[in-house]
Amino acid sequence: MSTTSDTFDQLIARREDPASVLSRLVDHYRTQRLPHELFETLKLQTRLKLGLPLFSTDDDPPAGEELDRQMEMGLIDACREVGQMLMQEGRIAEGWMYLRPVGNLPLVAEMMRDIQPNEENTDDLVQVLLHEGVDIARGYQLILENNGTCNSITTYEQSIIGRPPAAQRPAASLLLDHVYNELVESVRGDIEQREGAPPESNNIVELIADRGWLFSDNGYHIDTTHLASTIRFARVLDDPAQIRRAWEMTQYGRKLNRQFQYPGDEPFADFYSSHDLYFSVLLGEKVDEGIAYFERKVRNVDMLEKGTGPIETYVELLDRVGRPAEALAAAVEYTPAEVPATRVVPLMLELAKKGAGYEPIQDFCKARGDLLGYAAALITPKQ
Repeated sequence: MSTTSDTFDQLIARREDPASVLSRLVDHYRTQRLPHELFETLKLQTRLKLGLPLFSTDDDPPAGEELDRQMEMGLIDACREVGQMLMQEGRIAEGWMYLRPVGNLPLVAEMMRDIQPNEENTDDLVQVLLHEGVDIARGYQLILENNGTCNSITTYEQSIIGRPPAAQRPAASLLLDHVYNELVESVRGDIEQREGAPPESNNIVELIADRGWLFSDNGYHIDTTHLASTIRFARVLDDPAQIRRAWEMTQYGRKLNRQFQYPGDEPFADFYSSHDLYFSVLLGEKVDEGIAYFERKVRNVDMLEKGTGPIETYVELLDRVGRPAEALAAAVEYTPAEVPATRVVPLMLELAKKGAGYEPIQDFCKARGDLLGYAAALITPKQ
């Protein structure tokens, strides 16, 4: 390996060829694993290739759109290389600083795959994987493993619940399995202690069947707020096996003393009964009963006072059971006049793409004077 003195000599020998000088310097910083210096050198190398001054100043004339584009591409390439070098060294926060502009989250997740958590880096791993959205499942798993159920639920409320359903699912899935297993273990332990032998089943519904004494004297086997939060988050899940688990947990919740059956927001005010119907519909059970229940909520709940949860849930449920035309008709009929059309038209267009048709959206937008939504509904089928 060459010394710094050798490198100075090599740079002097190449002084008549600026590109060769910078190329040698890039090789040096790569070999020495000096990422910040490497980035600065790659930046100079890009500027030299484009015929720009090595260092920009406030007095520089505009470079032009094409040169700006090529400069940006060169900097992104430099960010990618330097960010990867830093990740390989376990310098997570610094690596993410360079990799964020690259905009390739799967690439960053792959770079971080082999970084094992320890006392020094777990917070940085959680920040990048979970809060920056690089790998929500792995980041949330770290929260569950290191911080427990209570903190994990708080984190979900603060950092995940505002994301689109697809982004929430990995965390909701992990939390559901974690809390379900906690509940099964606790119930099985109670049964074994009272009956003198462990039960054969690991299914919540089977465990609590014909064992009303499990809930006597206000009995419960898990923090009841954790139970309710996990069930609420599980509404985004689409895997039938996990939806079944969520439904099983509602059956446990329905047997709790009423003081532990906390009300939810509409249309889930009667928390466990409404979630029983919601998950049953998704499982292809009690479909007519469940759809009718949530339609009644739309008709009877004052959405100006309670919010638009009832109509959003009803439309979503119709869509999820393969009734996009009914979902669109409901959205058109029941969306309050106070709700801006721009808030619901994107959802309506998604329903139309599934076969619900575009004319109802055009009529909806025309009635509300929404020219933009009308135009979107007019031209989307022709795209």
